[in-house]
Parts: sequence; C-alpha cells; structure tokens
Amino acid sequence: MQATKPNSDGQPTLNQDGLHPIPAVGVVCRRGEEVLLIRRGRPPRLGEWSIPGGKVMWGENLIDAALRELAEETGIVATISHLVEVYEIIDSRFHYVLIDYAADWISGEPRPGDDADEARFFNMEEALKTVAQPDLRDVLLKAFG
Repeated sequence: MQATKPNSDGQPTLNQDGLHPIPAVGVVCRRGEEVLLIRRGRPPRLGEWSIPGGKVMWGENLIDAALRELAEETGIVATISHLVEVYEIIDSRFHYVLIDYAADWISGEPRPGDDADEARFFNMEEALKTVAQPDLRDVLLKAFG
C-alpha cells in the first residue's frame, strides 16, 4: 500500500464518520491504447483529472462498486481485469483507502455524470501529462504494464 498525502503534523485525522478510513474504488478503463479520465466535479481533488471512482456502499463488493462508479460517472460498460494497487489519501478532513482496478472497455461513449464534469479517452502520453497527482500517474502506468 502506498500513502499519497500524509498529514504534516503526524496526528490522526477524523473523517466523515469520525472513526475509520473510507473505502473507495477507482477504475483505469482501457480501450486499446487509450485510457478513460474524468474531470472531478466535487472534492476531493475538485477540477482535477482523475480515474472514475468513488465510495463503496454498505454491503457492496469492491468490483461491483468499481463497475457502478464507472457507469455512473461515464456511461461506460467494462469488465474488471485485475487489481492494480491500493493507495491512501490522508488529509486533515478525510482518510480514503483507494482500491484501484484495471478494466477493459466493452461499450459506450464517455459522457459525464454524477461526480464528473467531463469524461473522455486519452492516449497514455496525454493522460500522464493531464493528471496532476503522482499516485494517478503510477496507477495508469501499472494498469498498462
């Protein structure tokens, strides 16, 4: 597991329920040599390009959550191929545990929905220049590796 943003003061943080990290999933959706990115319409990382994803609902398994978030945010149907990596985002306001999967596109054209303001496929070179966070560059490279 890789930490992406530790607290500067080293103190524990509280999240929305005040007690535990929040599990979330992300999907690196591949269509040939292209990858699907969304521009986030809500925090965290508002306005930044990212992979589709979001919080796991109570009773939902991780793969179902990943495919649901992909469909809600982009309208894309895909199949999960494998687990890529587990990351954390720790901030003074929240603590997310991100479980990122690789997926292969089956159908649909990207259209923004739910948390996404924009959704489209990028070639890998463009995608690596477009995402701002090191953890996202890392997961893109690992998903295609």
